[in-house]
Amino acid sequence: MTDARLRHGRASLGLSFFAQGVAFALLVTRLPAIQDRYGISDGLLPLFLAAVPILAGVGSVATEQCVKRVRPSLVLRWSQPVVMLALLGVAAGSEMWQVAVCLGVFGVAVGALDASMNMLGVNLQRAYGRSIMLGFHAAYSLGGIAGASLAWVGAHWDLTLLVSYLPVVAVLLPAAFAGSRWYADAVAEAGVAVGGGGEGKAAGSGVGFTLLLPLCLVMTFAYIGDSTVSNWSAKYLEDVLGSSEQTATLPYNVYMVTTLVGRAVGDFGVRRFGAVAVVRAGALLAAGGFAVVAGAPGVGVGMLGFTMLGFGLCVIVPQTFAAAGRIFPGASSDAAVARLNVFNYVGFLVGAPLVGALGDAWSYRGAMLVPMVLVLVTLVYARSFASGTDRYGGGHERARAVDVG
Repeated sequence: MTDARLRHGRASLGLSFFAQGVAFALLVTRLPAIQDRYGISDGLLPLFLAAVPILAGVGSVATEQCVKRVRPSLVLRWSQPVVMLALLGVAAGSEMWQVAVCLGVFGVAVGALDASMNMLGVNLQRAYGRSIMLGFHAAYSLGGIAGASLAWVGAHWDLTLLVSYLPVVAVLLPAAFAGSRWYADAVAEAGVAVGGGGEGKAAGSGVGFTLLLPLCLVMTFAYIGDSTVSNWSAKYLEDVLGSSEQTATLPYNVYMVTTLVGRAVGDFGVRRFGAVAVVRAGALLAAGGFAVVAGAPGVGVGMLGFTMLGFGLCVIVPQTFAAAGRIFPGASSDAAVARLNVFNYVGFLVGAPLVGALGDAWSYRGAMLVPMVLVLVTLVYARSFASGTDRYGGGHERARAVDVG
């Protein structure tokens, strides 16, 4: 694979991560407006919210089977427009069944999109011979910030959902679709074709769940932490720490900004110190963030805790995907990534109700200690992130790695 194709593939995949970050943020940050538009009761809303990650898991599993026959880039090329059109459908409908259908389509397409994006990212990292996975997830975080900001503008100016979503989809959909022509599926390493759903693929038969299980647990616990911040940070700041409603919107924004910064520089840390050290540091920092939030006497200390959480959690998920690609090289990596991606949604599905139930039954301060303990479990499995024969980072760049930017 030429240097130019690698650079183009990296840029186009980064654009896809960015577009997905925008789309997902526009959906989750305007849930109150969606609820009001369709008259969804507070009792029914959790069912709608649970259906999306469940169907996303279905989409990820289906993608594992699909890439045995077609290239991951083809799955990504067509699933991303479906996600954006489903988002637009959520804004354009008027009946309960319409939003249910659109959210269902959104969920399945998001699963396919997330799985195929990370498959391509893992394969590109293998081609580069050095850590670049965090950079893709930094693009996702940047998209999340942009989407949340656009959602704030829509809410501030009392714009309808359709008016808020249509210009964004009109710009991002054709841009992502045009960029998809440069996706890079297969990477050549030592003369052996890798990935891409081509001939001779092992159909994922080389993926042993015993080897993958530690990464699945880490992924689940990281997303329990992430969903705790996204779903409960505003309520925690307002109800527990006594902030104003306006101030309560800040923790998630701070979390997203620190996530972006951490991921933007994280690849350099992996190259310098290795993935194991970076993941351990991230887990310790995230656990410390939850501890600070749980014990915060006021708003300022609470904000400090959420800042620590952003810097800590941001490195874990991208490195988990990268580790799966190293443990299961070649054709098996796509299947490993697809299966691992399912636990993204397991964590998201479990996290919010778990913290909510503990908060109601016990206290929200005490509830914050549960994701803290779960994140600390990452330390037990940190050796699963070891580079092995690939030896990314720490002065162990492979001589055949091509510097393509």
